[in-house]
Amino acid sequence: MSRIWTGGHATPVLCAGVSSESEHVVATGAEGGELTLWSHDGSPVSKLHVSADDDVTCVAFSPSTPSVLYASHGRTVSVLDTRNLKAAVTELTDVGEEEINWLSVNESGAVLAVADDSGAVRVVDLQLEKVIRTLRKHDNICSSVTFRPHRPQSLVSAGLDMQVLLWNLPKVRPQWTYCLQDTQEEDAHPQNAGQMFNPPLAHCVDIASCGNVFACAAEDGCIHLLRVSEDSRLRERGMFKAHSQGASQAHFISFLSHPYWLATGGNDGLVALWDLSEDALVVNERKRKSHKKRPKARAKAVCQVQGSDKNQKQQMSGAEAEAGSASSSSETHGKTVPKLSFNHGEKVNWVCPAVLKGKPSLLVTDQSSSLSVYSLDEL
Repeated sequence: MSRIWTGGHATPVLCAGVSSESEHVVATGAEGGELTLWSHDGSPVSKLHVSADDDVTCVAFSPSTPSVLYASHGRTVSVLDTRNLKAAVTELTDVGEEEINWLSVNESGAVLAVADDSGAVRVVDLQLEKVIRTLRKHDNICSSVTFRPHRPQSLVSAGLDMQVLLWNLPKVRPQWTYCLQDTQEEDAHPQNAGQMFNPPLAHCVDIASCGNVFACAAEDGCIHLLRVSEDSRLRERGMFKAHSQGASQAHFISFLSHPYWLATGGNDGLVALWDLSEDALVVNERKRKSHKKRPKARAKAVCQVQGSDKNQKQQMSGAEAEAGSASSSSETHGKTVPKLSFNHGEKVNWVCPAVLKGKPSLLVTDQSSSLSVYSLDEL
């Protein structure tokens, strides 16, 4: 059973975020420009209308200054101080070319990435308060973008063109491009009748705390997994069926027993928790990390082998060649089952992992004006 938080919104809640400071303030955005801050017990602390015309599509806290909150609405991002939510500190106007779908702040808190309906990812210098890079490669709406942990100049984007792209700033060309349809075709599996022709339009991408394992929720109901090497080359990919309809959300959870727990939500009204620690792709990443701890002489030999491999790979042409050389984790498909699932009953808009009053939880938003909170104590 879930707990319901009410009284914060009058319109459907579209997004949620949690600050990293001790108070763990929860922020939610809704249709009609509504923004609300909540306490741990589900009481609305403060409310603000950041826009009269546009919906609040995404909220993101600064990792370096947890009281600073960014909220997107239309083509604008409002910068707010959660300690005094009477008005925006500043407005970053026209940072999106079209309506903004997703925000991500890098670990240093210096740069904001914005994904919008034009397909562009725009990079904003938060000190200068201006766009310093525009990254163009998506052929359709860019639905999601996120910075990689431990790599403040590296980010991943995903879009309705079924593409996942890795970018390394300040370059404006992606390091590689990968089409989710390639995995879908190679790892083809029977689907439900209503699901047969659903393409893997990418709705959400997230990255595990190691920085090398990506999870992408797609319209085919699958979670697509990608693993990169230390030099950011795409090495491995796989997928598993997570939802009977489109998967809208996928978020790694950093506060459980290991960093490869994944929370997903879908249009089928299901919210699920997945333990990916034994997935073949993740196992390979963990092996790679353990190899780094070998004695120096052993490590040197390994580096020589890797260097030779790198030289061979450099002979391949372009990012597509790198993506095409990634191996398939066929073991991933068909063997992954949720460790915990909740029949939420409504199409899921957002899933947000949070520690509330010391307890691991999931915040879920849907088409209603309330929030649902699910306990993860069973894990």
